[in-house]
Amino acid sequence: MLTNSRKILLEAKKRGFAVPATNFIDLDSARTFVNTAEERGLPLMLPFAQSHSSIISLEEAAVIGKYLAEKATVPIILHLDHGEDTDFIFKAIDLGFTSVMIDASQKSFEENIEVTKKVVEYAHRFDVTVEAELGHVGANDTSESDTLTESVYTEVDDVLEFVDRTKVDSLAISIGTAHGVYVGTPEIAFDRLQEIDNVVKIPLVLHGGSSTGDENLNKCATHGISKINIFTDFLNGALNEIKENDPKDYVALKQSANEGMHKVLNHYYDIFKTEPVQL
Repeated sequence: MLTNSRKILLEAKKRGFAVPATNFIDLDSARTFVNTAEERGLPLMLPFAQSHSSIISLEEAAVIGKYLAEKATVPIILHLDHGEDTDFIFKAIDLGFTSVMIDASQKSFEENIEVTKKVVEYAHRFDVTVEAELGHVGANDTSESDTLTESVYTEVDDVLEFVDRTKVDSLAISIGTAHGVYVGTPEIAFDRLQEIDNVVKIPLVLHGGSSTGDENLNKCATHGISKINIFTDFLNGALNEIKENDPKDYVALKQSANEGMHKVLNHYYDIFKTEPVQL
């Protein structure tokens, strides 16, 4: 069932688990993610990143996401990930996305608040939930971000003011992860996570989950993070399955790729301790 993120992420925060956010780039990946959620009877955040609109258009992503979500029996949130400008975000809302992210984290604190408020005011008219980012989760490849950037940790003192002034529904924070693949395992600032979780009532989000390590992600999911974004690990899982099976034709290749992504999502459902949510 197609829904926004409000109840699901609040339940995750209350009960101490995280919902996987599985960035899709085509019908196969989206269908694999939704089918896996159905098999497990678990909720799913199905994001499409603005940076991936060079692969499929926003209109195509909306058709794919809505079709799969509306026929699913579990809660599916069709989410715009890393929306970079308001026109693109508003278009996603008009096309039927039920959740959007405004990523103004590289702007100044006041500019971030200003643009986030603008998105919240528009989105809430349509019962669409809004995620923003405070601090900045950097990128060491171009998987979900168009530029290479360094991470900037979220400051605890800024969080309450930002949430109060923007009325945002969830907040992505920077505690040591980055988009893409790491060399080694990142060191997560769990003390900072705990401090932030203690001062906000809204759900917290972690970006850059791929290759962060199962122990790190499990601790995040059970200690204050309600949604964790994964993308690169799905691509690697698909490629590894293709290499292992050595498919002999295109259809078999796609089947191997889908099976690889299916295995990765099943793994992260277990790591995140995701639980069913009734709407």
